[in-house]
Amino acid sequence: MLPPGDIQTNDQQPLISHEEVRTITSSRFLYVVVAVALFAPISMGYTIGYSSPAIPDMKNVSRLDNDTAPLFGSLLNIGAIFGGPFAGLMLGTAGRKTTVMLCAIPFVVGWCLIASMPYLWGLYLGRVLTGFATGMASLSCPVYIAEIASPSNRGFLGSSFQLSVTLGILLVNVLGVPLTYVWLAIAGGVLALFLAFFMLPMPDSPSFWLVKRNRPKALEVLRKLRGPDADVDVECREIEATLDESDSSFSWREFSQRHLYRPLLISLALMFFQQFSGINTVMFYTVEIFQSTGSSMDPKLEAIIVAAVQVGATFVSVLLMDRLGRKVLLIIAGVMMAFSCTTFGLYYFLTEKVSSANLTTPLPPSALTMGTPGMADDLGWLALASMVIYIIGFSLGLGPIPWLIMSEIFPSKARGTASSIATAFNWICSFIITLEFRNLETSITKEGVFWMYAGICILEVIFVVFFVPETKGKSLEEIEEHFRGRDSAEVSAK
Repeated sequence: MLPPGDIQTNDQQPLISHEEVRTITSSRFLYVVVAVALFAPISMGYTIGYSSPAIPDMKNVSRLDNDTAPLFGSLLNIGAIFGGPFAGLMLGTAGRKTTVMLCAIPFVVGWCLIASMPYLWGLYLGRVLTGFATGMASLSCPVYIAEIASPSNRGFLGSSFQLSVTLGILLVNVLGVPLTYVWLAIAGGVLALFLAFFMLPMPDSPSFWLVKRNRPKALEVLRKLRGPDADVDVECREIEATLDESDSSFSWREFSQRHLYRPLLISLALMFFQQFSGINTVMFYTVEIFQSTGSSMDPKLEAIIVAAVQVGATFVSVLLMDRLGRKVLLIIAGVMMAFSCTTFGLYYFLTEKVSSANLTTPLPPSALTMGTPGMADDLGWLALASMVIYIIGFSLGLGPIPWLIMSEIFPSKARGTASSIATAFNWICSFIITLEFRNLETSITKEGVFWMYAGICILEVIFVVFFVPETKGKSLEEIEEHFRGRDSAEVSAK
C-alpha cells in the first residue's frame, strides 16, 4: 500500500534549499518556448472535441450512422494507447523537443485522410492516426514543460497544458457551427503545421542534454531559460547529482523498487480517476447528451458554453496551482464532480420516472405543475447546471493535475518509460469508458451511469487525502529525493 502524507523534509540537506529554489528566475524566452509547445495540446484538444460537432454532420451526409459513429469516436483512444509509448521511447533517443515536433506528422496525415477519403476505412485510419498523435502529445509536452520550468512556476506552466487542451476543444466547437467536418479536419491539419514550424528553433530541455553528457549545451539552454543574471551552474549541478545517483541506464526490473513503483501507482490511480469520472464520455458526446435531455437550446450552442466554461475554470486552476497546491484542488474537484454527477443522475431519474408514469396512469396535479409532458424542458436547467458544475470541477483538478503530477514524480532515468505506462493506461481507460458508455446506459440506466461516476469521484477524494504527496514548490530533484529518502529511512530503521 502507498504511504500517505505530504513530502517530508529529509535529514540530509538538498543541494538547493526550498528558499533558493523559489528564487530561481525565468526569462521571457521560457514563456515563448512554452507557448509554442502548447500548440501540441491545442491540437490534442481539437482532436478530442472533433467528434462532437463532426459526427452529426457526418451522419447528415451518410458518412457515418448510429452503428459506426461510436467506433469512430473511440478509435482516437486506440491510436493514443500506442502513441504514448512511442513518445516515451522517442523522449530518450530523439529528445523532448523533437518528440513534441514529431506529433505534427500523424496529426497532418490523419486530418488529410479524414478530409479527403471517401471510404469508411479512410475515416477510421485518419482517426487512429490523429489519436496516435494525441497520445504522443499527452506524454511529450508535459514532460518537456516540466523539465524547462523552474520550481516556482512549474505548476502554472504545467497546468497550462490542460488549459490548451480546453482551448482546442472550444475552438473545434466554435468552428463546428459554420464549417463542415471536412473543413474542420483541414483546420486541424493547419494547427499541426503551426506546431512543427514554430517548434523548430526551440531548445531541448537541460535534463536531456545532461543525460547525453553535454553539460555546455545544458548550461547554454539554462541561461536562455533563466536569464543572464541567474546562477544556472547551481541548478545544473543539482540535476547532475540526481542523474549521477540514478545513472542514465534503466531496466524494467527496477519498477520493483519502491521509489519507482510508488510514484507509478500514484500516477496510474490519478489517470484512472480522471477517465472513470466520465470526462471523455461527456466531451465526446456533448451534443448528443444535450439532445437527449430535450433542452430547447441549440445543442451546438450548449457544447460551446460547456467548452467555454471549461476554458475559464482551467484558467482559474492555472492561477491557483502554485498557490493552493495540487492536493487541495484535487479534493475540491472530486467533491464538485461527485455532487454534479449525483444531480445529473437525479435529472434522468425524475424524467424517466415521470415519463413512465405518464404512459401507465394519469398524473396527479402535483406532477402536472412540473411541466409534464415537457418534463425535460422544465428540468433542462438541472441538466445544464449539472454539466457546468462538473466541467468546472474537472477543470480545476482532475483535468490538469494528473498530467502535471505525471511529469513531476518520476525520476529522470525512468521518466520516459513510466510516463509511457501512465499515458497508455489513461487512454486504455478512456477507450473502455467511451466504448462502453452505451452498454452501461442500457444495463444500469442513464441515472445509474452518472451515479457510478459520482461514487468514483468520492473514491478519488479519499485516495488523494491519504496517498498523493504535495509537490507544490518542490524541484523535480527534491521530489525524487522524497521517494528515495523514505526508502533510506526505512532501511536505517531496520
